[in-house]
Amino acid sequence: MNRFQFVADHARRFGVKRLRQVLGIARSSFYYWCRTAPLRAARQAADAQLAAKIREVHRDSDGTYGVPRITAELCGNGQQVNHKRVARLMRSIGLAGLRLRKRHRTTSRTRLR
Repeated sequence: MNRFQFVADHARRFGVKRLRQVLGIARSSFYYWCRTAPLRAARQAADAQLAAKIREVHRDSDGTYGVPRITAELCGNGQQVNHKRVARLMRSIGLAGLRLRKRHRTTSRTRLR
């Protein structure tokens, strides 16, 4: 729960002004947060739908596709999406692409006997 939500939940009992002063929240910030609540809810709903599509593409690729390929697949299907958003959603739902390359070793340690 963030500070703004706390103020909104307890405003009837203690008053917005008092809670804002105690928590150190600017008046304009609190009312901006209240005004943008529907936009945040819409963005969360859109992210949930996109996450479902990302899961589907990832499952169809047998878990091998990463952010660039999933982004290309979604753009190819007519979904306009940025690779940064795909990366953020994949991190949040715990998906990752498969890395097939071995780690490249640049130096070798020598043992002294």
